[in-house]
Amino acid sequence: MFGPQVPTVPASAVPDDVYLLDVREDDEWAAGHAPAAHHLPMTELPARIAEVPDDREVAVICRSGGRSAQVVAYLMRNGWDQVRNVEGGMGDWAAAGRPVVTDDGQPGRVA
Repeated sequence: MFGPQVPTVPASAVPDDVYLLDVREDDEWAAGHAPAAHHLPMTELPARIAEVPDDREVAVICRSGGRSAQVVAYLMRNGWDQVRNVEGGMGDWAAAGRPVVTDDGQPGRVA
């Protein structure tokens, strides 16, 4: 859908030590997210791009993979080269048995 220029990684294969960037909206994040994820809504990325590390691997995730693919393409156009889209987003993340929590550490859900 986004062409070969957007590198991807299956949700089940995202390394534990990767910088996981969750670009979903606040309500989606509040419902549930990966425990070590960093929240930066897609709409805020241009103003907050300096918060995304460019010296380590970054995996970008949203609900299903569409918004995160757009963010990966944007980051690549702006000089990031260690960035990948998480295939299937949080839906595939949860389906792979990876943890989903709320801000207080309780079990979360994908919204």
